[in-house]
Amino acid sequence: MESGGVTIVGIGASAGGLGAFEAFFSAMPADTDHGMAFVLIQHLAPDHKSLLRELVSRYTTMPVLEAEDGMRVEAHKVYIIPPNRDMSILHGSLQLFEPTAARGLRLPVDYFFRALAEDQHDRAIGIVLSGTASDGTLGARAIKGEGGMVMAQSPESTEYDGMPRSAIATGMVDYVLPPGEMPQQLIAFVSRRFSGAPGDHTGGTRGSEDALKKILVLLRSRTGHDFSQYKQSTVLRRIERRMAVHQIAAVADYVRYMRDVPAEAKALLDDLLIGVTNFFRDTDAFAALEEVVAHLFEDTPAGATIRVWCAGCSTGEEAYSIAILLQERMEALKQSYTIQCFATDVDRRAIDIARAGVYPANIVADVSAERLARFFTREPADGSYRIHKSLRDMLVFSEHDIIRDPPFSRIDLISCRNLLIYMGPELHHKLIPLFHYALKPKGVLFLGTSETVGEFGDLFAVLHRKAKLYRRKEGDFSAFRPSLDALRSRSVVAPTRRPDPTTRAGTTARLRALTEQAVLQQHLVGALVNARGDLLYLHGRGHLFELAPGEAAMNVLTMAREGLRRPLTTALHSAVAKKTLIHQTGIVVQTEAGLMPVTMTVRPVDGGPGVDAENGLFVVILEEAPAVAAPTPPAVAATADDTGDARIAALTQELRAKEEYLQTTNEELATSNEELRSSNEEMQSVNEELQSANEELETSKEELQSMNEELATVNAELQTRLSDLSRANNDLNNLLAGTGMGTVFVDHQLRIQRFTPAITQVINLIQTDLGRPVGHIASNLVGYDTFVQDIQSVLDELTPKEVEVQTREGAWFLLRIRPYRTLENVIEGAVITFTDITDMKQARAALMESEGLRRLAIVVRDSHDAILVQALDGGILAWSPGAERAYGWTEAEALAMNIRALIPTSEREFSVQKIHELAHAARPAPYLAHRLTKQGQTVAVWLTAAPLVDEAGTPYAIATTERARE
Repeated sequence: MESGGVTIVGIGASAGGLGAFEAFFSAMPADTDHGMAFVLIQHLAPDHKSLLRELVSRYTTMPVLEAEDGMRVEAHKVYIIPPNRDMSILHGSLQLFEPTAARGLRLPVDYFFRALAEDQHDRAIGIVLSGTASDGTLGARAIKGEGGMVMAQSPESTEYDGMPRSAIATGMVDYVLPPGEMPQQLIAFVSRRFSGAPGDHTGGTRGSEDALKKILVLLRSRTGHDFSQYKQSTVLRRIERRMAVHQIAAVADYVRYMRDVPAEAKALLDDLLIGVTNFFRDTDAFAALEEVVAHLFEDTPAGATIRVWCAGCSTGEEAYSIAILLQERMEALKQSYTIQCFATDVDRRAIDIARAGVYPANIVADVSAERLARFFTREPADGSYRIHKSLRDMLVFSEHDIIRDPPFSRIDLISCRNLLIYMGPELHHKLIPLFHYALKPKGVLFLGTSETVGEFGDLFAVLHRKAKLYRRKEGDFSAFRPSLDALRSRSVVAPTRRPDPTTRAGTTARLRALTEQAVLQQHLVGALVNARGDLLYLHGRGHLFELAPGEAAMNVLTMAREGLRRPLTTALHSAVAKKTLIHQTGIVVQTEAGLMPVTMTVRPVDGGPGVDAENGLFVVILEEAPAVAAPTPPAVAATADDTGDARIAALTQELRAKEEYLQTTNEELATSNEELRSSNEEMQSVNEELQSANEELETSKEELQSMNEELATVNAELQTRLSDLSRANNDLNNLLAGTGMGTVFVDHQLRIQRFTPAITQVINLIQTDLGRPVGHIASNLVGYDTFVQDIQSVLDELTPKEVEVQTREGAWFLLRIRPYRTLENVIEGAVITFTDITDMKQARAALMESEGLRRLAIVVRDSHDAILVQALDGGILAWSPGAERAYGWTEAEALAMNIRALIPTSEREFSVQKIHELAHAARPAPYLAHRLTKQGQTVAVWLTAAPLVDEAGTPYAIATTERARE
């Protein structure tokens, strides 16, 4: 319903929507009478006051109002959804509701877009702006299904592209633009699309029937689909919408555009094929269908096959909904059935979506949480839902034109909802009988809420009037059966197969008894045959029958002699058709002995169980008639005394016999034609099923091939990563081995996970020790017994620990124990490293020794005493500054001298001996000695001597301290 000529534009957004609103309304001309009202739906926090009205008011001169319940929508105004409310629209008035879904599951954009489509129909316009997830996608489908227009923000211009990308992926978005470019295109579309009077659906195409026919011809020639029998108003609305999209005013110009741009035919076809559907659409109707499904299973034995045809399935939601009902009922009965659900549509895009079985996250509005958990899998990447494989395997999706292609057959349930409403009366007269033909006896037809079987009430009984559920009536409805032209397939029809001859029934003895009892022991020729004349048993003389030339066939109709064949054929067919005895006289048979008058009787017999052939058994009794009763055969030339009356009577009888034979032959031919027709129709239906299954297999093959290519690509990437990982592993191993650092990795249970070769110097590890507790391995450490306790302490406290340890061989190592952290900062064990510090320890000892010598040198340098070091032979090895001050010789001069040069001649031998004695004394005491200076003076000194020994304890020099006597 239109809102007083106002075009209502619904704008949905989520995260990042404020910037999009700013760009949109900043570009909206202030002085243009566009006749539009804008309704803004954004995801708002339910417990906070929204500032959206104040913010949007800064960028537009139009009044910006927060929507109130029952508020009438007026042109040139902006309405904003209030927090914690769902908003709908009815007859141009906004309706507010308390939200029923949980906060994280609310889909306010879809909710309003659907209501807008139902209320405004082809005047509805929806715009999807920046936001996460997929809210607005199903609503956009609803708007397109009613002939409205949909815009989406270009993903590269959004802050969050989830909502626009999801809408664009449906293929139903007319314009993909940045928000700043939308107003200009929107105004142009509205001015073109709704420039006519309200309710005028023909617009510029009124009076242009020839142009419309040209469009339909172009559409049929380029797409293969004929829409000439669809409702003209529906086709015109779609054409007008395409004209508005391209801003074409005249339908003749659109014809030229369509002729010059081949892709436009496909675009128009896509608009015509838009199907509005969702899971469990019309809840009450599906509740009634659930009851019908329960009765469907009650009438079907366990293990049998239940066949369903969902015609016009669109993107598959309805087909999956019916499959869910069947699966739930089967689980409730705890019995196994074979479910075959054929889902067909002419739209290849919709079939591809249905086959994929992946639907946006907003299906939570239509599917209960329990069914979502049982029949769907949540995709972690984008939050969409994928149909379980067990449910997907129940359905066969196929591209199928219900108008052109033959129907499926032997169907228990047909669902064709909201398809007939777009078709004209001629298609209704064709499709309803077609559905009756396709259904099994007592099969169910499920139509849309606005559809009925119309004038074909004789074909269907009403099961549920409101839900539009009908049951197929039984009876002779051959007058309504669709013709072969209506069932003509795009494939060659397989020839029908002639039934095999009936095999001989029972034993020969029993057949003989039946025959003999039938001829009542008379001296006659008796034959037991089936309805086709196949000879089962022959009694009496067989001179009235002979084998026909060619392939041997035991059939009395071909074996009968001249004069008997025609009346026998006529009598047998009459007996088969009427199931009564046929008696005929005046038959003249040409035998080897000449002409023989014969009386013939054909009557049905009851062979009992096990011997009945097709259509029963019949006894043919031939009895020779008296010669006087035999009429003159036509072939015999009339004698001179033949009267004209006798000849006329003979000819009349022959003509009557031929007429009866011709009538019987015509009836048989009509019956055969009907059987062939039924068989042909059945074969076409089977052929269509096979084609559908083949399409499904071809699609599966393509999907598998595509998946195989993806797997090959992934495999190549994994191989590359594996090569990189192997190289990195080799680099790491060489790095650890090159450092000479022993490392052990242990888990929380202190089990060894990995180690480097250098660790074997400290702990006796081999490759088979992987997985063993580190405490079970013997170590070469000396005096360190808390190894395991220290590791456990690090794991408990997460504090690294360092200890210097020594091996039995005297090597020193720095032991470090640290927690093992993953990239996610998860502790998964400990890392134990042993760093060889033997050289460092030795260097430290040497440094300490050097430091001691340095300090000693300082003492020697600053001492006032003369300190000398002399070799055992008296050579001076060291000369202190105090000695230089006391004796006058420089260090260089003294190092070239012998100690004897410092001792007076009179004391020289005594002093040298005394120094050696003092050097070997335990506690040497100073003694008085004399020294010579460089100037030749004699100085008295107190002298103390001490030996210098090597590592073996052997003296190699003598150190003396000499102080002047005061």
